Amino acid sequence: MTLHAPLIIDIEGHHLSDVDRRRLAHPLVGGMILFGRNWQSRAQLSDLCAQIKSIRADLLIAVDHEGGRVQRFRTDGFTHVPPMRALGERWSQDDKGQPGSGVLKACEAATSAGFVLASELRACGVDFSFTPVLDLDHGESGVIGDRAFARDPRVVSLLARSLMQGLLQAGMGNCGKHFPGHGAVKADSHVALPVDKRGLKAILADDAQPYGWLTSVLTAVMPAHVIYSKVDSRPAGFSPRWLQDILRGQLNFQGVVCTDDLSMAAARQLDGHTLSYTEAVITALHAGCDLALLCNRSAVNGGAELDDLLDQLAEAQLKGRWTPSEISEERRLNLLPRSPARPWDELVRSADYMQALDRLL
Repeated sequence: MTLHAPLIIDIEGHHLSDVDRRRLAHPLVGGMILFGRNWQSRAQLSDLCAQIKSIRADLLIAVDHEGGRVQRFRTDGFTHVPPMRALGERWSQDDKGQPGSGVLKACEAATSAGFVLASELRACGVDFSFTPVLDLDHGESGVIGDRAFARDPRVVSLLARSLMQGLLQAGMGNCGKHFPGHGAVKADSHVALPVDKRGLKAILADDAQPYGWLTSVLTAVMPAHVIYSKVDSRPAGFSPRWLQDILRGQLNFQGVVCTDDLSMAAARQLDGHTLSYTEAVITALHAGCDLALLCNRSAVNGGAELDDLLDQLAEAQLKGRWTPSEISEERRLNLLPRSPARPWDELVRSADYMQALDRLL
């Protein structure tokens, strides 16, 4: 049977329990996502990551660590990376008598932010961060807000490319989110299902432009929990139209497509109904996703929902309700770092790290 490990799950605490180990060893689990509740210190985080890799070396250890208000680890030496809006604001701030200096310094700061972010995470054993945000700052979305670089898709694309270069310098991939764009809707998709009533031409000419310009350097894309009603009645993460026809076909994206958190209130809404976790995962995989995130379930009823999902997804595979994909598994494995990480003490004494800190805002 073809191997495909599409699930990214979570754990409750600072260390692995026997139950955590059993779940992470399941062949359908491809990795785990860390949260602030999993953080105590650098030593503890490093030990936790080592425990995870001892179960299966190919498990992807991921985190939402963008900078600004979305940064899971903030103490014990971790640098407070500025919000992406601060980089966008630096773009237009030329030094006196030096036209264009703001653009250069903003790009330099973005590269430094990516390098610092990724190298610190990797020094503790974390493989991947779901960053950068490619949403445009329309001034509408509170959940996006200062997580976005700017309103102009050209500025967003160039700063994102610079940040991605910094991630790459530290041996980490990237994830553009939230395709095709979350910044033009007010509703918070954590609690409601936003609807964007613009047509496809308008979206592709504005919010989705960074994906077209960056398709050759993006390693992963996370679709939005948003319905673009003039394009498809399904949210983007459940939409073959968005994922297969537009993202893969029209924009020629070849990397990983990963759902946003399917435990979110709006994430499992489809045609007026709420899907079960299993149905949501299967629907996302059928639509064109390679990986499916289910977060914050390990602490609820002992993680019973995670266990049910693992059992039901395995049964669905046996019954032919979804077919494992060799291509999706290859894409997942490509998110793992290829180079060894520098130990923390070596990193913080290195010239390139100290230089990057100086170039941050």
